[in-house]
Amino acid sequence: MCGNCNDNSHTDAPASPTRRRALLAGAGLAAAASLAVMPGQAQAQEPSSPAGNGPWRVRAYGNQRADGPFGPLEIPRRALRPNDVLIDIMYCAICHSDIHIARQEWGPPYPATNFPCVPGHEIIGRVTAVGSEVTRFRPGDIAGAGAMIDSCGECENCVNDLEQYCVKGWTLNFNTPDKFLGGYNYGGFSQRVVVPERFTVRIPPGMNLAAAAPLMCAGITTFSPMQHWAVKVGQRVGVIGMGGLGHLAVKLAVARGAHVTVFTSTPAKVADAKKMGAREAVVWTKPDALKAYANSFDFLISTVPTSVPTHPITGMLKLDGTYVIVGAREPIEDVRGSGLWLQRRQVSASLMGGMAETQEFIDYCARRNIVADIELIKPDQIDRAFERIKTKDARYRFVVDLT
Repeated sequence: MCGNCNDNSHTDAPASPTRRRALLAGAGLAAAASLAVMPGQAQAQEPSSPAGNGPWRVRAYGNQRADGPFGPLEIPRRALRPNDVLIDIMYCAICHSDIHIARQEWGPPYPATNFPCVPGHEIIGRVTAVGSEVTRFRPGDIAGAGAMIDSCGECENCVNDLEQYCVKGWTLNFNTPDKFLGGYNYGGFSQRVVVPERFTVRIPPGMNLAAAAPLMCAGITTFSPMQHWAVKVGQRVGVIGMGGLGHLAVKLAVARGAHVTVFTSTPAKVADAKKMGAREAVVWTKPDALKAYANSFDFLISTVPTSVPTHPITGMLKLDGTYVIVGAREPIEDVRGSGLWLQRRQVSASLMGGMAETQEFIDYCARRNIVADIELIKPDQIDRAFERIKTKDARYRFVVDLT
């Protein structure tokens, strides 16, 4: 249903974003009072004293080797540049990619893990200082930051608000070279972070802040392809995998009015999928289980963090249907030309969203009260959370409480 006119025939998914529109929206919000949080929802303490302009040494939580435990340590944060925002981190969710990097599970093209490693890229916190040229934020505002904290800003993709596809390579918020301090940078399992204004997202009033943190990566990663391929009311959407990304994919596809089917390897998640609005939930451990859904779906999205056989999945697509991979970086297994050209099907992949789209997405979720299902943990529980994620025991995103 459209949130503007209450018409069941369409939804109010945002139109294709432009940087100008996103920045103007942010500027309007900046003129309002500091953002409030609904009673009973997670919120930060007001800063007790001015943060200054840095640089800072801050508390963080990281591991010293791939098989080592997480523990407290101290890391540097740079002094504010004119366009920087300082965020006192309240909540940071755990993404499976945090595990892959901290445990050094990924090889090329990803860089080797630098230790100590401080992961975390689904960040929500309170702005405590801003650079002299910042216009969209002021101290006291609630802000978010995701996996991407810089890009060239000059290539065709960056100019067209597609920074996630920067042809010169964007900067991950941890374990990538720090061009200001030297060495490499550190992520959100920490007390504070400095982020360029262009890569900072305003969090609207009233959101459950801890549950909104996973939207900064898991949410936008599943929303962006639905937006690009224009998932709409009445279409059949299949979500493969029911974890941190998958459960948000279900909520987002349902919000667009799609008929959603979940494919999961965990029987205990079937009931959860239906509570979130899925029409069907199928326990899938062998490819034969998919044959009953041949030629059924307009759009399939795989959120699992490892490669799965592609041919049985593409067989479920209708004419001109699309299968999008957002969770795995391994080689795509078992793609057959005959399985594609028989119904003009396509296999593709998608990566996060640009910053204008991310801001519109967060606003979209705020209007619909879409947030993640989370389990709030303390920093000394990070190791245990990593293990529970790997054994599919998360329901559905762990969020580290850093308040």
